Amino acid sequence: MIKPAKLASMAKSSVAIYNVSKQQYPPTFKLFFFFLPISLALTSFFLVFIYISTTSRVLTNPQSTTFLEPATNYSLFDLIIPFSTDNDDTVPLSIDNTAEDFFFDLPTSSKPSQWSLPLGDLFGFTGDNMNNTKVYHDTDTFLEDYKEMNKSFKIFVYPHNPDDPFANVLLPVDFDPKGHYASELYFKKALFSSHFITQDPNQADLFYMPFSIADMRHDPRIGPERLQDFIKDYVFNISHKYPFWNRTGGADHFYVGCHSISRIAMDKAVEAKENVIQLVCSSTYFVPNYFPHKDVSLPQIWPKERDPKSLVSTKRNQLAFFAGQVNSPVRAALLKLWVNDTEIFAHFGRLETDDGEEQLRSKFCLHVKGFEVNTARVTDALHYGCVPVILANHYDLPFTDILNWKSFSVVVHYMDLPVLKKILQGISFEELSWLQNNVAKVRRHFKWNAPAVDYDAFYMAMYELWLRKSSVRVRLSSSREYI
Repeated sequence: MIKPAKLASMAKSSVAIYNVSKQQYPPTFKLFFFFLPISLALTSFFLVFIYISTTSRVLTNPQSTTFLEPATNYSLFDLIIPFSTDNDDTVPLSIDNTAEDFFFDLPTSSKPSQWSLPLGDLFGFTGDNMNNTKVYHDTDTFLEDYKEMNKSFKIFVYPHNPDDPFANVLLPVDFDPKGHYASELYFKKALFSSHFITQDPNQADLFYMPFSIADMRHDPRIGPERLQDFIKDYVFNISHKYPFWNRTGGADHFYVGCHSISRIAMDKAVEAKENVIQLVCSSTYFVPNYFPHKDVSLPQIWPKERDPKSLVSTKRNQLAFFAGQVNSPVRAALLKLWVNDTEIFAHFGRLETDDGEEQLRSKFCLHVKGFEVNTARVTDALHYGCVPVILANHYDLPFTDILNWKSFSVVVHYMDLPVLKKILQGISFEELSWLQNNVAKVRRHFKWNAPAVDYDAFYMAMYELWLRKSSVRVRLSSSREYI
């Protein structure tokens, strides 16, 4: 109910407005108040138009820039449009798989490009900043924590019997894995035979759900169609049979997946999707299901039977190397720009010979995003002593919490494809030597061994998990037993 005092105030205001409206004003005064809002509106419109005309790509020439000279007459928009080729290995492009690739174009503003700076300043090789020559972010901290992890870190694996109908999915393999998804299988095999395993869940820092995404993907009883249901049922079963899941909602649980389908594997297990630690190869900021502070980027490694005889850099007379299928707009752009270049060897499809020889004679080896941000090309480059060039926007690089990737690789944005050659040629001999020396130092971190060896890919992945273990542990009663 409105108070009498407030009603009186409203009445006075209405009377005042009525009296003003009855006043007689000169015509010029009325015209002033008529044109004033129109003038303000027109002024605002012209100011907005001037701002748009000076900043928008629509009204500026995308090829003109003070700091970068385009390497071709193509616009990058033209380069990312799928095109036909006579190469039999070409794979049709899919917008679903390459959506993030469409978020790039040639630079158009007058802002200085990072590549217009001296390369020494960019990499931190000159002046007072020498941090980018160091392989580890903090060597002393890493080594100290690594010892502590080796001494105290414990994992409880949910048990499964060899006669389980899905033992092929849940238990480690008894052979040395091969192929694209070997990382997933090598990790499980190494963990099961490691000192990190505990049979007492009270001592566990983390809990491992040992299903294999790659094996489920290729098991005809599961396949892509039933994979999400399998995981949902698995989470339901362990959360009802054991008390561990319900203490944290799965936040102290993890799984491993190197197949790209792992990024949708948890879609029907909502709580798991939000809380579980993912140790995955498809680690991209672009998809909503991956969280770098919670999840771990696992390197995709194609195991090699032997090390190269020599990694001597003086024999590297080729600037850069790439070989692979055309299965993304970025690779299509690379083809149009550099396929006929004499210093950048860009081959689309598989080489008839071992591409290891090409990598051994190249200074830089290109990792160009395909269907996913990850491929084994990064670790292949490291294996052959070749400096990786990362052309995969939004890629959360493996072991990035530990390793300083700027010290042994070159990360290039899609928009810089036209000046890729200029970028690589701009790296001095001293800078290249630093990169190559550091490549030799980090090679051991990107290798699987059976059994596992200190500081190899398994131990690095374990360290990443150790960093993510909960600081608060709920201890169960020792009188209870769980089978």
